[in-house]
Amino acid sequence: MSANTFGHLFRCTTFGESHGPAIGCVVDGAPPRLPLAEEDIQYYVDRRRPGQSRHTTQRREPDRVQILSGVFEGVTTGAPIGLLIVNEDAKSKDYETIKEMFRPGHADYTYYKKYGIRDWRGGGRSSARETAVRVAAGAVARKVLGPDVIIRGAMIQMGPHAIERPRWDWDETANNPFWCPDAEAAGQWETFLDSIRKAGSSTGAVIEVVVEGVPAGLGAPVYGKLDADIASALMSIPAVKGVELGAGFAAALLEGPENADEMRMRDGEVTFLSNNAGGVLGGISTGQDIVARFAVKPTSSVTGPMKTVNADGENAEISTKGRHDPCVGIRAVPVAEAMLAIVLADHLLRHRAQCGD
Repeated sequence: MSANTFGHLFRCTTFGESHGPAIGCVVDGAPPRLPLAEEDIQYYVDRRRPGQSRHTTQRREPDRVQILSGVFEGVTTGAPIGLLIVNEDAKSKDYETIKEMFRPGHADYTYYKKYGIRDWRGGGRSSARETAVRVAAGAVARKVLGPDVIIRGAMIQMGPHAIERPRWDWDETANNPFWCPDAEAAGQWETFLDSIRKAGSSTGAVIEVVVEGVPAGLGAPVYGKLDADIASALMSIPAVKGVELGAGFAAALLEGPENADEMRMRDGEVTFLSNNAGGVLGGISTGQDIVARFAVKPTSSVTGPMKTVNADGENAEISTKGRHDPCVGIRAVPVAEAMLAIVLADHLLRHRAQCGD
């Protein structure tokens, strides 16, 4: 199986399966002499950890991160940084009754057609469990970016219920289990998701990530565009089905003068009067906030019977057991932040390599 590495100069290679002994990653390209400890990484991994509320999977994983290499006496050495998270609460028996059937909406069928074999224990390599080590790698990437680059994500829509932007409060994202910046919407979502969960169903979501402090000049034409790599990073997250930057698809509704971000000089610096571009023009960062949004589909594992086929080519019905997120978008927020950090750290190093600043 190829394509387990993301990035160019700052590279993250992940390994492991949902119900295997452990998951892990190797981060290569981190500059030497960066202060790094397991606690620095653990903070971000804990934000993604399952079982923290009734609204996420009840799989109980401590997700303790171990640094295996690349750090000595509290700083990075420039060598590959090995990170490991042991799986402690896998229940493979939940999947034994359906191991010969393909779950609708999952990668079971496509993995089987490509490789001729699949790991039926919770989806194996295709499971969102793999994203825990992406978050760990993202913590290293934040060290490369430094404290002036601030990456924050929020859920802005659950199912058909969207936030009211005038009520946006970043501090509120820490006060509810949905990363919701709108306290009133968070209360509505709780009732909505309770009803979805009790019905054995699931719902989708829209996530927005905003990055402040990105310098102008990151990214490269024609095939190294910053926004293209951001889109690739976000689309690589399990269950993501659409990505947009800035005005995104709404730009199709605008006329040229409305969409163009006009410029003025202010205190000797170029400033923009709007940010429909989402902080990227021509594949290169403008110095404005980078704003990206993505849509997450409903969790495909539901308790009700669904039509499927089995490995013998016979029609069947399937009901998925196990512990699943009624809205997988909740735990996608810290994953998205991590992927943005990895992309930006990679482009920062690439920019320094070519331009020397």
